[in-house]
Amino acid sequence: MQPVNVIAMITTKPGKRADVLAAFKANVPAVHAEEGCIEYNAVIDMDGVGGFQAELGENSFAVIEKWESMDALMAHAKSDHMKAYGAKTKDMLDSRTIHILKSA
Repeated sequence: MQPVNVIAMITTKPGKRADVLAAFKANVPAVHAEEGCIEYNAVIDMDGVGGFQAELGENSFAVIEKWESMDALMAHAKSDHMKAYGAKTKDMLDSRTIHILKSA
């Protein structure tokens, strides 16, 4: 079975990225403990890269995920800790786009 890759693009309301990232980081141990979680990590722009970088910006971050299967991803999405994280952060977000990808 082919792993499922996810890239979630998160844009917070101005000045709220640190608060959302704090809530995200508090939730990471629960996600890592889920069956089928291979990778789950928030990333922000790297400084000093140069002109070829397309920056996310100061109010945005990406979540890079890898799951053993679509079933594992769907269980993650329905988990109580993800519901709680979503409720805690929803008023701090401007947008969230989730890309579910497979190897080419």
